[in-house]
Amino acid sequence: MKEITGLELSPRKVDYLKFILKKGRTVKTTEISSSFKVDPSTTCKALNELAASGYLDHVPYKGVDLTKHGELYAEFLIRRHRIMSLLLSHYGLSSEEACEEVSRFEAHISKEAVDKICSAMGHPMVGVCGEITHEKCIHIDYRNE
Repeated sequence: MKEITGLELSPRKVDYLKFILKKGRTVKTTEISSSFKVDPSTTCKALNELAASGYLDHVPYKGVDLTKHGELYAEFLIRRHRIMSLLLSHYGLSSEEACEEVSRFEAHISKEAVDKICSAMGHPMVGVCGEITHEKCIHIDYRNE
């Protein structure tokens, strides 16, 4: 498996992976489409691309589950979101504003930058949107997963 940079996916695909991880179960395409207010065919196309890239197991008419790689990547995406939201909250944005603002640009921030920011912040354990975990992100060599 190739090394993760954090820049592999479009913002919409990032949102899909985080949504599926938070659900913690098989998620139907229609549930994703309605949650994101997009056409089911658009969702299906993105999910097929994520499956082809190894992030999802997609069973037509059943739904999608994260693969091990997809789960690790989604955990990184949530970690990135929480670290960046916490950073913005330190500069005057409310928790809600920080979370919303980060959602606009988070897909364009590399894993390397997130790791450096996290380290500079002292590896915080709690962000404005929830717990921040570090063990998997710090110790996992994503190339060998």
